[in-house]
Amino acid sequence: MTDAQTWTALGGFLTVFAAMSALLLRVVGSEIRGVRAETNGLRAEMNARFDAVGQRFDAVDRRLDGLDRDVQVLSRRVFGIDEGHAQ
Repeated sequence: MTDAQTWTALGGFLTVFAAMSALLLRVVGSEIRGVRAETNGLRAEMNARFDAVGQRFDAVDRRLDGLDRDVQVLSRRVFGIDEGHAQ
């Protein structure tokens, strides 16, 4: 193999290597963007579910507050506790 053939073969290999590297980087970049988009979708879904759970806790809290008021009223009636004169 002559010097010219060696340099031509080396240049060909480097060109193929550079092309393959560029393609690999494009594929990896595309996959990373896909994972990022999926992660954002999961984040939105989790936030929606946490909001739903928060609304349920708020509803339970309101019901417990109402129940507490009802028990206080019943306790005052049954035990004759006057609001102004606690025993």
